[in-house]
Amino acid sequence: EDVDIPSRRVLITGATGLLGRAVFKEFNENNWNAVGCGYRRAQPRFEQINLLDSIAVHDIIHDFQPHVIVHCAAERRPDVVESQPDAASQLNVAASGNLAKEAAGVGAFLIYISTDYVFDGTSPPYKETDVPNPLNLYGKTKLEGEKAVLENNEDAAVLRVPVLYGEVERLEESAVTVMFDKVQFSNKSANMDHWQQRFPTNVKDVATVCRQLAEKRMLDPSVKGTFHWSGNEQMTKYEMACAIADAFNLPSSHLRPITDCPVVGALRPRNAQLDCSKLEMLGIGQRTPFRAGIKESLWPFLVDKRWRQTVFH
Repeated sequence: EDVDIPSRRVLITGATGLLGRAVFKEFNENNWNAVGCGYRRAQPRFEQINLLDSIAVHDIIHDFQPHVIVHCAAERRPDVVESQPDAASQLNVAASGNLAKEAAGVGAFLIYISTDYVFDGTSPPYKETDVPNPLNLYGKTKLEGEKAVLENNEDAAVLRVPVLYGEVERLEESAVTVMFDKVQFSNKSANMDHWQQRFPTNVKDVATVCRQLAEKRMLDPSVKGTFHWSGNEQMTKYEMACAIADAFNLPSSHLRPITDCPVVGALRPRNAQLDCSKLEMLGIGQRTPFRAGIKESLWPFLVDKRWRQTVFH
């Protein structure tokens, strides 16, 4: 039988990662012909492409002829970027610029995923027009990536997002979900950062924004440039951990709020809240309440299985 393959084609880089999986699923379930590519974890589900291999990148884009490319692949762990600056710069900057050039070559709309860490966190909330001032090398490489994308493709879009969470394959995949073990093992006290203000954002919501942005662009070529999307619940890691404990009816008295500025690792902005009104005015966006989203993401990792029976039966 002939399978009806949708005529709208989207290519997703980093499709094996936390955000990329959600983006692939969102387009795939909404009548797009989606192809995902990854590197280490790609096969068998996705195309294996090294984004630093410009010939391979050229070939897949010319073979598939996507209308849209969502570029999720990045080195997004600030402490890893500090320790491996060259590799991070290759992926976050050079590969992004090359992808933008190839996208322009076939007339594809590129959405480059960036970060709230391009801002120094001293005067939130930040609009798209505010001047970036990244504090750490991760923020600097992502900002350079933004510039490389827009220099090589003036019709591209940059989408800045903050700390992400969602359905993880391992708890370490997200800076939000990684706290779950500390929450569950209440026999030992755990220090939690209560200094940095974050806006945890569900990858399903970011995926929806990417699809809505792509669909709006198909109708309106003026949709381009820089955009912000973020959850709207302000929480420190300590507050997130307490909310996680509350969502699963677990104790939180062993969690200790640390209100000092962290001294180890890459510098972090205190509060890099993103103003999302530009996308909202376009009628784009959705927000999953944190407690609902975190419960859905974390219940498979619950150690005490009795709890599952009370909640899901």
